[in-house]
Amino acid sequence: MARDGHSFHAYIARAPARARGAVIIVQEIFGLTPHVRRVADGYAADGYLAVAPALFDRVRRDLVLGDSPKELEAALGYRKQIPEAKSVLDIHAAAAMARHCGRVGIIGYCWGGTLAWAASAETHFAAAVCYYGGGIAEHLDKPPTCPTMLHFGEHDSSIPPATVERIRHAFPQGTIYLYPAAGHAFNNEDRPKHYNAEAATLARTRTSAFLAQHVG
Repeated sequence: MARDGHSFHAYIARAPARARGAVIIVQEIFGLTPHVRRVADGYAADGYLAVAPALFDRVRRDLVLGDSPKELEAALGYRKQIPEAKSVLDIHAAAAMARHCGRVGIIGYCWGGTLAWAASAETHFAAAVCYYGGGIAEHLDKPPTCPTMLHFGEHDSSIPPATVERIRHAFPQGTIYLYPAAGHAFNNEDRPKHYNAEAATLARTRTSAFLAQHVG
């Protein structure tokens, strides 16, 4: 339950043994899709408690969408109905329930990348990782307060290299990677037009090392 009384679902993936820490996985605009759940499962296999809050529960319970043009339009509409501050409340609630495992990191994708940035500016996380967060450039006045890694695709039409450079200039303490052959959503294998296996693997390797350093 968030601090404003809103209750929501979450996908929880548990480590096979005692957790080395926790990670909050923040969804794209399509809900808790099979991809998001696999991401959580992967970090659980690495030894973390992984919690993915269902942010769309604010407007419709258990909503999961595909990326067809019609569903993409619907997803954007649902996202616009949820104030960012409300999503951050849900993320903070998920982090609070995971703190019994130790340090907590946050990883977000697309919309979730922007929310991970915003959430880690307002509460303490041990580390934040933001994948292609399209709204980060509008939040440069409120940067994360923890070690932060950002992943961008060089061919992302919604986040051009000039925007990435603006983020790099405003947030020099961040670790920022630009992947030459990748575009938006390069980490999502369920979106074959966007997926880039080489970039996804390298970003995952870098993220894992970053979490090991700062979370446990």
